[in-house]
Amino acid sequence: MEKRTVSGLKVGFAALLATAAFAASAMAEEMAFPEGTATPSETCGGCHKAIYREFAFGFGSDIHYKPTTIPQKEGEKITMPAGVSAMATAHAFAGVEPYPIHAREAEEEGKSCNVCHYPEPFAIPDINIAEMTKPKGRAKDKEKVGITCASCHLTPEGKIRGPHSVAAPHGTVADPPIQTSAMCAYCHSMGKRVVGKQTQTFLEWREDFSKPGLGKQQCQDCHMPRTTRKVAEDFDNPERPVSRHLWTGGRSQQRLASALSMAISQPEEGKAGLTFHLINIGAGHSVPTGSNRRAIYLNVEVTDKKGKKVATKEWMIAPSYGNRPDDKKFLEEDKKRPDAVAASQADAQGPHESNIRAGEERILPWAPGLKPGEYTVKARLIYDLNRYNVRSFSGDQTEINSTTLAVKIRKG
Repeated sequence: MEKRTVSGLKVGFAALLATAAFAASAMAEEMAFPEGTATPSETCGGCHKAIYREFAFGFGSDIHYKPTTIPQKEGEKITMPAGVSAMATAHAFAGVEPYPIHAREAEEEGKSCNVCHYPEPFAIPDINIAEMTKPKGRAKDKEKVGITCASCHLTPEGKIRGPHSVAAPHGTVADPPIQTSAMCAYCHSMGKRVVGKQTQTFLEWREDFSKPGLGKQQCQDCHMPRTTRKVAEDFDNPERPVSRHLWTGGRSQQRLASALSMAISQPEEGKAGLTFHLINIGAGHSVPTGSNRRAIYLNVEVTDKKGKKVATKEWMIAPSYGNRPDDKKFLEEDKKRPDAVAASQADAQGPHESNIRAGEERILPWAPGLKPGEYTVKARLIYDLNRYNVRSFSGDQTEINSTTLAVKIRKG
């Protein structure tokens, strides 16, 4: 196995085998976790080899790291070190020193993201609680390892939670909610539901998808598809359905391509008016979701019979930074805020289309003013990992859908 840098440590078979040997000897004396959620994931990887391989290397997924640029620093890219797997999961890289943490460059005074990226052990919240509060963050000196296996699996009582209670070198407890969206609620939604706001993914799923009955899927059904295998390969335990620890999202072509469907129509025959229908029947939450940096561009070009471009139009679809739509009219007011940088960069791009809710069909009209003739209308949906970078930078963009329509425009 090639050694790779993950979570700031050199990892190879020797390290994992040593951990496995320790785990086996600890069967007589239950393992403890003195470092709490700062326990390195490599410790767990000694026994849970396939799961660690997915988490640390994105093994078997289609996720790929793409560089982004830093706002206010035109042309400067955030890239990963050359010796790092290009396909580790977002959770494996999130918050890990010395890797680039985009929020620390873009937010106020390089503040740590220690609430979600470095949580203390927590109990899974009630799935119906009205307002999600933040979990308690780790102490500053325990930030370096980022998100670990223990971040999700370690309970406040020092046990390892899972769907089943099993015999293991460490104490285990069956915690059925770990297979529900409640497991994701603390970090993937903040506060109360505000339609169109960033960091609302769990609440979007609950209020727009689950409660109305659009589907029965939990977050794990799409982002952690199951496979049949042993949880710990070297132990005498049965094979059972186990979630793959990949969390495919904004860096996954599979997830992006299935998020939105699109259609173009010409409502009145012979007229220049067009409508673009964006339909969210592929995601159990809004699209795009999560950080307000995420955006989808609807890019439209109209060409004539000779292939000459005669008209263009672009919409930006994105979550807003706060509890109101982003708007340039708030730029002066933003200067007085403690989060002035983050608020002003969002308002500088507003107003724009809000993100598209689960089950929603968004209809965007356009009358390009075409002369009589025959034309081809091509629409593309482009996902952007960071809408605040320089607009010319396309290295972090992915085309997720496209369609064309031939139209005829008549006189009168």
